[in-house]
Amino acid sequence: MSDMGSPALIHQPPHKDQPIVAFDFDGTLTVRDSFTGFLRWRAGGRGWLKGLARLTPDVAAYVGDRDRGRLKAASVREFLKGVPRGQLEADAEAFAGQVWPGFIRHDALACWNDWGRRGAFRVIVTASPDITVSPFARRLGAEALLGTPLVFDSGDRVTGAFAGPNCRGEEKVRRLRAAFGDDMPLAAAYGDTTGDTEMLAMADEAGFRRFKG
Repeated sequence: MSDMGSPALIHQPPHKDQPIVAFDFDGTLTVRDSFTGFLRWRAGGRGWLKGLARLTPDVAAYVGDRDRGRLKAASVREFLKGVPRGQLEADAEAFAGQVWPGFIRHDALACWNDWGRRGAFRVIVTASPDITVSPFARRLGAEALLGTPLVFDSGDRVTGAFAGPNCRGEEKVRRLRAAFGDDMPLAAAYGDTTGDTEMLAMADEAGFRRFKG
């Protein structure tokens, strides 16, 4: 048996009429990609370079097919396969604590906190693995996190596979509707790439590349 990961990390569902606001994570709330940073931090300088060398065929394939999900899965297999869940959670927590100062955009955090004061249900919707973004979500006080879940084997170790499609593009919309209903109202959404376009299109207020701080 393998553990397909949680489809959503939600503390409690939004109450009736509570505005739902969706934030992309990497590049929107943060100044750089968190998952690449985490893999590089965890592997160390020499391990990172060796891993990149072994990923050369996968990078070459990406140039042709532009399949981000496939390249990300290859990176997970290279750098995380066989890692116990508990160790990965501990490493993700340590990484978040180390990079937190200066990692979250100041103006994005101000917007995030403003929605919080207004009583919104704030959900992070990210293509990064939910297990590595969770420590950041907890620090932010997110009401929910939707990410790309990893698969764990019967020994609770990373298999190198994802439990579903890469959470970007249409998949972000699908995950939001799966978590909150097909007719969910989205008060606002914030993102910074074409992978956020569909999510932004369903929001009453769409913030594209709004944060620069």
